[in-house]
Amino acid sequence: MNAPTSPSAPNPSSVKAAAASYTSATSSTPLIGETIGDLFDRIASEYATNDALVSMHQGIRWSYRELQQQVERCARALMAIGVEKGDRVGIWSPNNAQWCVTQFATAKIGAVLVNINPAYRLHELEYALNQSECRFLIAADQFKSSDYTAMLNKLVPELAQSAPGKLITPALPHLNGVITLSDTPAAGFMSWQQMLDQADNSSVDALQERQSELQFDDPINIQYTSGTTGFPKGATLSHHNILNNGFFVTESQRFTDQDRLVIPVPLYHCFGMVMGNLGCVSHGATMIYPSEAFEPDSVLKAVAEERATALYGVPTMFIAVLEHPTFADYNLDSLRTGVMAGATCPVEVMKQVIEQLHMKEVQIAYGMTETSPVSTQTGAEDPIDKRVSTVGRTQPHLESKIIDSLGKIVPRGEIGELCTRGYSVMLGYWNNEEATLNAIDSAGWMHTGDLATMDDEGYISIIGRSKDMVIRGGENIYPREIEEFLYTHPAISDAQVTGVPDKKFGEELVAWIILKPEADLTEQELRDYCKDKISHFKVPRYIKFTDAFPMTVTGKIQKFKMREITIDELGLDS
Repeated sequence: MNAPTSPSAPNPSSVKAAAASYTSATSSTPLIGETIGDLFDRIASEYATNDALVSMHQGIRWSYRELQQQVERCARALMAIGVEKGDRVGIWSPNNAQWCVTQFATAKIGAVLVNINPAYRLHELEYALNQSECRFLIAADQFKSSDYTAMLNKLVPELAQSAPGKLITPALPHLNGVITLSDTPAAGFMSWQQMLDQADNSSVDALQERQSELQFDDPINIQYTSGTTGFPKGATLSHHNILNNGFFVTESQRFTDQDRLVIPVPLYHCFGMVMGNLGCVSHGATMIYPSEAFEPDSVLKAVAEERATALYGVPTMFIAVLEHPTFADYNLDSLRTGVMAGATCPVEVMKQVIEQLHMKEVQIAYGMTETSPVSTQTGAEDPIDKRVSTVGRTQPHLESKIIDSLGKIVPRGEIGELCTRGYSVMLGYWNNEEATLNAIDSAGWMHTGDLATMDDEGYISIIGRSKDMVIRGGENIYPREIEEFLYTHPAISDAQVTGVPDKKFGEELVAWIILKPEADLTEQELRDYCKDKISHFKVPRYIKFTDAFPMTVTGKIQKFKMREITIDELGLDS
């Protein structure tokens, strides 16, 4: 493997340039010019006996040689049932070994994998399958309260009367069939094993020929971004996009073939399938799935039993792990590094992760699905204040700039919209040219919609979403600043702040508070704590104590839902 380099070290000349908020990050390590399938085969040959995948809840442990055999069998089976290059294959499932196999099998045959959120209900599922024109759907039998088989039968009643793989239905005109992960498939469904049994109808030579036809700029993955309004948009990503991003995210963590990463974040999201799966595979490291969805006790068990060196999660996941009643029962000293992403990290949480989880090299990563996803990252040796107050510096081979409302680059230290450019920017939104043109400008810059600042060293701080900024009586208020202050209260485990309408001031602040176990705090006590420590207009007008925040499956806080719930509960819509 190439020697590790720091992905967050921008070109020194760009940092020392005039005071413009722009950086261009170089690296002595070149971009990978291979398809995912070709790199996978190279790694599987080089690290054949290394543990590749450990799925603890399934009792599966595969070496790279064994994973490669599973992937090739699945790839040949998909070809045998008629999947052509460029066809879309959806996957609707929580984390499991079949998800991983499907990811690499579709990449080998040039099929575009469509990631479908495990939390999707019928309306959302129907939209994603039709918008992407999926030919086949691989689906779990059930997940949490969702009975996928029953939902599909409701959406497509013709399924039960159709031969497996021969579906004809007006609801989903492009869909040919559903492959279920259930061992006992319902009528009309093809089981995973039945699909694999088709592999003998497609030769090894045919697979190799298909793989040789692929180019690394081909589209290989569609991920639907969750919008607050309108339908989700399908970010279309290439081999080059996601393979390089996964590689450089883990290169920053100094990954080698000896690293073992616990992946409790969803595979359907870039955090799991790119930063996790591709990050590991690109280094010959081990992917560890502790459970089908995040469970703090499963994470602790996985780290301890598998002697993991790295752990991924959003801050709320790390908080849940640290506060778990059995935390002290586990030996976690094998941990060294990992990534926190998806939300800002409170200072106290970062300190606990470093001290109690032994993750001295834990890093912060920032990005979005449309940028594959990571565009900035802290380094392994960055001081703790940079790891909590910033999202690091520009990733290798990428550019960052911060602009004002007229599109001009702002001076260092000034707030503006963060934009990123380079290999990681998506090919576009699937079948949505208008949305693509609104997101990526004529110079190739992806506009993130995030407000940010850049300091003299090139470190970028996210102030908040432009739409999250609260304007109270003419004062611009950034919720992140108030959240950081609230975290300093010893009784508070987590805090989120957003704006709600107000007749007098235009907007007022509401703080949602999760208390630490056994802690006690009243609204008045919290207001007294704020008094004289932060400006009066930054003290939340409304305070809501809660056990949980509304979140996406990936653990991102849905502030728009917080706002809607508060408005409804307080009758502010009138």
